[in-house]
Amino acid sequence: MLGAAGSLTLVAMNSVPGWNPRVLLQSPLFAPLHGLIARFDENYFPTLDDLNELVAQKERQIVVESGKPVRFVEQMHGSLPFEAQYEPCCYLSGEVQTRPDNWHDLFNALVWLAFPKTKAAINARHYRALSNQPHAVAGARGNERDMLTLFDESGVLVVHAEDELAELLRTFQWKDLFWQRRDQVKADMGFYLFGHGLYEKAVRPYVGMTGQGLVMAVGREFFTRPLVERLSYLDGLLTDYFLAPGNCRSTRELVPVPLLGVPGWAAENNDSAYYDNIRYFRKTRRGATAG
Repeated sequence: MLGAAGSLTLVAMNSVPGWNPRVLLQSPLFAPLHGLIARFDENYFPTLDDLNELVAQKERQIVVESGKPVRFVEQMHGSLPFEAQYEPCCYLSGEVQTRPDNWHDLFNALVWLAFPKTKAAINARHYRALSNQPHAVAGARGNERDMLTLFDESGVLVVHAEDELAELLRTFQWKDLFWQRRDQVKADMGFYLFGHGLYEKAVRPYVGMTGQGLVMAVGREFFTRPLVERLSYLDGLLTDYFLAPGNCRSTRELVPVPLLGVPGWAAENNDSAYYDNIRYFRKTRRGATAG
């Protein structure tokens, strides 16, 4: 639910939201997807045909790294040969397996539309890793695919024009960052959800919701650009990161980000006491101890 000035008021985790695009369009968490969500019918959950129509309307064709055009198809079931499994199928045919009437898969499709080059780069790295280990034990992804999966599911791109702000984030100085430096964060930082699992959680935001942040520097002029230009720039920035062979070697490349602490992303964070909740605004990574 939305509170004052479009910020989010938290809802109980056991509430089950229906399709209501107007609510999503008011939420700052969904900003990268607003232009896409606005094109859907308000009266029914988007279908595969709706998603493929958006693909067809793109000015530039969306393709995977192999050159095949992307299209959304129903998920296959059962014991599948390598070529029909999710990542190989996507890479080899451009087919993105998608369950109908499913929030998780809807957001996966929308991220493909919002960040097409990045999604293609992530898919290509998955495919190459799987091809190099065709007989890997089920569930044993390895460090590279662990990092790729974590960002694909829970990633948030954090961009900044001030190194000191980035350092506060990396060192978990949440109150200093989000409260003491609040105005500077609004001016010189940007938070863009990428992970489709994270978008699914954002439908019902809750204290504890945390993204896995990839922190990158941009020039100050970035923040003056229209959203559509910013998203295109970020798609290129992320693509370069995921195509660089020295990256994606550890999940430690990502920094936990308590998303409802971002100024304006929850009505409750207009009070400084909100940031005193150390169970949410942790001083170390989960499972780590302070040195």
